[in-house]
Amino acid sequence: MTIAVSILPGPQLEALNDAYRKAVARKRLRFTLGAAVFFAALVVASIGAEVNLRTFFGYFGNFISYFDRIFTLENGSRAWTDIGEWFWGWHKWSFYLGETILISYVGTVSGAVLAFALNFLAAENTAPAPWLRVVVKRFMEFCRTVPDIVFALIFVIAFGLGPMAGVLAITIHSIGALGKQYSEIVENIDMKPVEGVRSTGASWVSCMRFAVLPQVAAGFAGYTLLRFEINVRGASVMGFVGAGGIGQELVVAIRKFYYSDVSAILLMIILSVFAIDIGTGWIRARLFGRERNA
Repeated sequence: MTIAVSILPGPQLEALNDAYRKAVARKRLRFTLGAAVFFAALVVASIGAEVNLRTFFGYFGNFISYFDRIFTLENGSRAWTDIGEWFWGWHKWSFYLGETILISYVGTVSGAVLAFALNFLAAENTAPAPWLRVVVKRFMEFCRTVPDIVFALIFVIAFGLGPMAGVLAITIHSIGALGKQYSEIVENIDMKPVEGVRSTGASWVSCMRFAVLPQVAAGFAGYTLLRFEINVRGASVMGFVGAGGIGQELVVAIRKFYYSDVSAILLMIILSVFAIDIGTGWIRARLFGRERNA
């Protein structure tokens, strides 16, 4: 079976080709201008941030030598040649590392509960009133804009040294971070079930419970597990300001130049984060897998 292909007249075809070439030229010009603006902004930002490549490469050897020192024991041998000497304080460090994980766990759960309660008020498609949505979103922006270590320092001054300051700091920061993620998930749901439940005369709370929550539960759980992993890293640093956890031991080792202790503590933190990452990843996969099979 033959198919006839129509050929446009020469002038019309030339006009179309000319329009196509101009469109491509405009697109290339926009891309070139955008790239030029991007690199110009990068150069200006680098100057403002005092990024000096000469300094970087000139002192890069100090960075390498520091890693050489932290993997060297006091007797001059490499740390991995005497594991017992390298991890001499593992009992004490394990206790503080466990405290760090508990701080992260309590802070993450507390922040997730409060973020869960607030996110429906911040989502554009579920907020009961525009003014309430604006207020809740600004509050969550404040919670996640201020660094958690600053909150930890404030709470240390207010409540004294200890894990409580770290828990409160992580809780507040988790409210802002998880609240934004939760609300963005809610804003992308299918609104047809919500309209169906609402048409029965159900209350706002019932609409959230029976129409919205089933669509977002797995996503909420996945983001919460991811936030827990991130908070473990954050809690490891909060000990620098006295908010409990392994960070207290790490900052002491750094300040007293106990080089091998620094590497031992860092290795314990890294292995713990690896284990938590693998565990939370497995749980997230199971949660999303059940969601897909449902």
